[in-house]
Amino acid sequence: MFKTNKEQNPVNDTSHKSPILNMISEGTKIKGSITSENDIRISGKIEGEALCKGKIIIASSAHVHGDLISVDADVSGIVDGTIKVSNRLILRQSANVGGDIHTKLLVVEEGAQINGNFKMGPGDDVLNGLTDTQFAENSRKNSDKVVSKA
Repeated sequence: MFKTNKEQNPVNDTSHKSPILNMISEGTKIKGSITSENDIRISGKIEGEALCKGKIIIASSAHVHGDLISVDADVSGIVDGTIKVSNRLILRQSANVGGDIHTKLLVVEEGAQINGNFKMGPGDDVLNGLTDTQFAENSRKNSDKVVSKA
């Protein structure tokens, strides 16, 4: 009598997932490496490498003392280390980068401070033709080689 032909989804249906974002809040301090398959937003302080298969967002209150390796990055805070981004890097007006930058695309707002070298574009061996995972792994290996040569 009250039958419907509509298919019912189970309670734990994951087909409509919202994007996952890892957050490190202001006032939080972390020592060590961070690795994530999803986006990361950092508002606190990090001493160590941040490796992300998605996008890293560095808030204006953030201070990262270590390397950033990701697909995309949006920096408003302080980064003392190398930034390696396989796609697009945005440096906001309050950004302060003290290290080298490797990226395919770069957007810099007036007022951003950069003290380091650039390697850009599709001709860069670090970025050319690599998948996100390969880029991240190769970047980590290359960083280790540079450290061990010193």
